[in-house]
Amino acid sequence: MLLPTTVVGSWPVPEWLERLKTDHYRGRVSRTQLDDVHDTAIKAAIKDQELAGVDIVSDGELRRDNDVDYFLARVPGVVLPLSVKEFYYDYYTVTVPAPLPPVEGASLGLADDYAFTRAHTDRPIKFSFTGPFSLAQRVAEHVYPTRAELVHRLAQVLHAEAVALAARGATRLQIDEPYLAGHPQQIGDAVEAVNLVVDGVDVRWGLHVCYGNRYARPSWEGHYDFLFPAVLDARVDELVLEFGRKGDEDLPVLAHGGWDRDVGLGVIDVKDPAVESAATVANRIRRALELVPAERLVINPDCGLRNLPAANARAKLAVMVAGTARVRETLGPPTATTVDDRPTVATAS
Repeated sequence: MLLPTTVVGSWPVPEWLERLKTDHYRGRVSRTQLDDVHDTAIKAAIKDQELAGVDIVSDGELRRDNDVDYFLARVPGVVLPLSVKEFYYDYYTVTVPAPLPPVEGASLGLADDYAFTRAHTDRPIKFSFTGPFSLAQRVAEHVYPTRAELVHRLAQVLHAEAVALAARGATRLQIDEPYLAGHPQQIGDAVEAVNLVVDGVDVRWGLHVCYGNRYARPSWEGHYDFLFPAVLDARVDELVLEFGRKGDEDLPVLAHGGWDRDVGLGVIDVKDPAVESAATVANRIRRALELVPAERLVINPDCGLRNLPAANARAKLAVMVAGTARVRETLGPPTATTVDDRPTVATAS
């Protein structure tokens, strides 16, 4: 298959689930009850992606309150001065008052999350988690001489999770760094941390860098040229970037910067509830094909779909799949071999 379609990670959180999550933090719903509800919501999110025709699905990240707390709250040595929230999506105040203890195996439970998803779909799965650079930015106070050292310690925690995920059968892992665009001068530290996470873990690795997606609004603006040349040292197979909202003026940055690996092409604007047409999606893909070969393109929304109404998210994925199919039809029959669950494709001459 040329141009496989996928998602970045998150899925819309229904209002009833928002209420239940918030009630949990106010002491009205038990963790056991909430876990049962999460299971149901994740199965529905998987089914929605399958019905839309998405080739590589996710769990929708529906167990996570936001992009940070699910991870930091589980890291041994991280302290939450106040563990209640007024609204589930709020961030905790987090401190690290003493050096984090040595990593002794996985502690965040991500492998169990993956296994649940694996049990409920026969499609390839992308499993994503927030990267160490972004996690460190949400730590209010810490004991380390520099924040870069905290980033490296968190990378070691995430490496243990990656090892556990691979052991449970995960073949596609993605590191999300939504805060990196706000600290472009620290790209070198972030890449070093990414390489600590992926070290020796033999899966297909993606790195997602966007401009933030809190409440469907960008946190920063800019261009992807800040990634280069440092990102060339990242030991990942794919850069997953947003182009649907921003347009494709940054596409030449990838070529000029020397990126010769896969590109996760954002073709759906997740910050606008209006549903694109299949023709718009197809045109965005065709413009990218002028700079990136088809065998190196993966088609996805710009970011996670969390902040969209569910009906809009389903419709956007459906047109993404339809637009991709239009382009595939023009590319000729592929020849394919399979490595794990990922098609490796070369266009027939």
